[in-house]
Amino acid sequence: MHALIVVSHPDPESLTHHVARKLAEGVALADEGHTAEIADLAAEGFDPRFTAGDHAAHRKQAPPDADVTREQQRIDRADALVLVYPVYWWSFPGLLKGWIDRVFANGWAYDERDGKLVKRLGHLPVHLVAIGGADPGTYDRHGYFDAMKTQIDHGIFGYCGARVVTSEFLLESDRPDRTVQLEAARDLGRGLFSAVAA
Repeated sequence: MHALIVVSHPDPESLTHHVARKLAEGVALADEGHTAEIADLAAEGFDPRFTAGDHAAHRKQAPPDADVTREQQRIDRADALVLVYPVYWWSFPGLLKGWIDRVFANGWAYDERDGKLVKRLGHLPVHLVAIGGADPGTYDRHGYFDAMKTQIDHGIFGYCGARVVTSEFLLESDRPDRTVQLEAARDLGRGLFSAVAA
């Protein structure tokens, strides 16, 4: 099975990138022939701006741009989608949000037909790995866990029919010792496809 790990952070030495690499390592360590591809949106220069062309594609007046089609094809080849991202303002970074806005498009991720919604990603298991600087008490006290799950798990992936299997928060990322986060990422990678099967 094949995992597409999408990472959104401009610094290749960030904890976010290290977590993505540990996840990929864990997938390979499962020793069952599984593979992982890391899609580094910043390094690849993905343009997150939703343009007039994207709007025309949404309205089915034009085909999607080639960069969007390439990303959709990458997801289509995957047996699981993993998003690894830092928490910016209690959500995705703009680069990842723009990727979602453009790639999870009408006609591919869902269809709006005659006032009815057809969810097209029911086959896609999704794993979300958020990297945050605050401690769990702060997230809990302010309701951020629930707010992010409502916005992202339900609002994006639920709308498209994709099943969020994992919604993991690796917190207190400012600590000098990142062993806990990296071990959690490797363990998540090792169990990724057993979680999908379950």
